[in-house]
Amino acid sequence: MLTSFIEFINLYGYKAILVLITLENIFPPIPCELILTFSGFLTTISNLDPPGVIIVATLGSYLGAVILYFCGYLIDYNRLISFLTNKLHFNNDSVYRSINWFDKYGKIIVFLGRLIPIIRSLISIPAGITKMNFFNFSIYTIIGSLIWNAVLVYFGIFLGDNWQLISFYLQRYSIIIVFILIIIFIVKKVRT
Repeated sequence: MLTSFIEFINLYGYKAILVLITLENIFPPIPCELILTFSGFLTTISNLDPPGVIIVATLGSYLGAVILYFCGYLIDYNRLISFLTNKLHFNNDSVYRSINWFDKYGKIIVFLGRLIPIIRSLISIPAGITKMNFFNFSIYTIIGSLIWNAVLVYFGIFLGDNWQLISFYLQRYSIIIVFILIIIFIVKKVRT
């Protein structure tokens, strides 16, 4: 699969990056870290330039996020709560506290969520479900995506021929983040 992505980027440059990053935001298993680090590496040996790659990648991130935002927006809020409490047996108070928490801290959650693998795509759905202000959603998504994309592109430039090493380091980063989130969830559960 990675070989196909590399060939696609080699053939179509910026257009390929836009398409792949848009799809990566909708289908998180597509490896954005490899797409962007490879694209960063390509800026050292082709006519692609880092600002162009970062802008196109950020546009792709934003387009994918908007699609997921509107998927969440179309979810019937009351049916979702009913499903969570009746079918999945979540505590009704916990569900409403989580929704209120997202309403209160949504901007920072969307921004920080854009910097965490997997979550960076999925965070758009609760933003849509809670009907987060679209302008705020857009601004924080663009800023967070811009930072994430720039870091990965410049890692690709820095690593050069070894651009695939980023996968190893991001897996470690992801494991640490997931571990921290699990601890926060457990602490929150113990407190309630």
